[in-house]
Amino acid sequence: MKSMTGFGKAAFLNETYQIDVEIKSVNQRFLDLQLRMPKEANPYEMAIRQVMKETLQRGRIEVYITIQKNGSPNKEVQIHWDLIHPLIREMQQELAANYPQAQLDPAQVVQNLVNHSEYVEVTEKQEVDEVFGDFLLETVQEAVKKVDRSRQIEGEKIQQVLLAYCQDFTQLTTEITSFVAEYEKDYREKFEAKLNEWLGSQVDEARLLTEMVILLEKGDIHEELDRLAIHIAKLEDLLVQTTPVGRELDFLIQEMNREVNTIGSKSSPITIKNLVVQMKTILEKIREQIQNVE
Repeated sequence: MKSMTGFGKAAFLNETYQIDVEIKSVNQRFLDLQLRMPKEANPYEMAIRQVMKETLQRGRIEVYITIQKNGSPNKEVQIHWDLIHPLIREMQQELAANYPQAQLDPAQVVQNLVNHSEYVEVTEKQEVDEVFGDFLLETVQEAVKKVDRSRQIEGEKIQQVLLAYCQDFTQLTTEITSFVAEYEKDYREKFEAKLNEWLGSQVDEARLLTEMVILLEKGDIHEELDRLAIHIAKLEDLLVQTTPVGRELDFLIQEMNREVNTIGSKSSPITIKNLVVQMKTILEKIREQIQNVE
């Protein structure tokens, strides 16, 4: 069993660049991958997502990737001559028409435009070498292993809590089953005594049994207890699985809660009703815990 809450980080460093990957996950009904990474990693997005899906089945997964280049800055200059040429021509034409004696130095114009990013841009090259992708994916895989391990550790803690709740619930079910057997026996004896008191020797034994069965069937909860026993066995089995069981657990707890509600509505003894309240409380605690189970 694994939790959907976890954290993992990994880093790669060589003489060219440093790659840092951080992954954190929280509970979510489905798998929701959120990637935060620079443009250099964009070509590898699908591969990164595939690495995540191979290990993580459910949860909101936030991935933060940073890439820092080492060594001397790798810059490139882009001069927008398509803007500079028309500008110089228009200036020359304007000066010739209105200031014939003035001389325009194109080199001086270009020099003055160097500090204007509209005409001259200095940017860092976005190119990466051929092995960059391999290093990036290896770093992501390492971070995924760590977040998966943290989810497993958290899941083991949740498992122990759920096993304890399951044991408590089983004990309450056993108490109801034992009480029902005693209750039905006691009910029959009191029912017979009351009729004998009212009717004396005129009691029809067959009629007595028929009336008693009808009354008992109205509050019969044996089927619900049998189904609960099946559900408990299934719950115990799911709690020791290593594959994702969160959704199945959620459905199972709904079914168990339905049976408990039926037992409460069909039963009149205060003892059973008190036990039902305790059972519903435990089921609610289980439901809260499994919201974070993968």
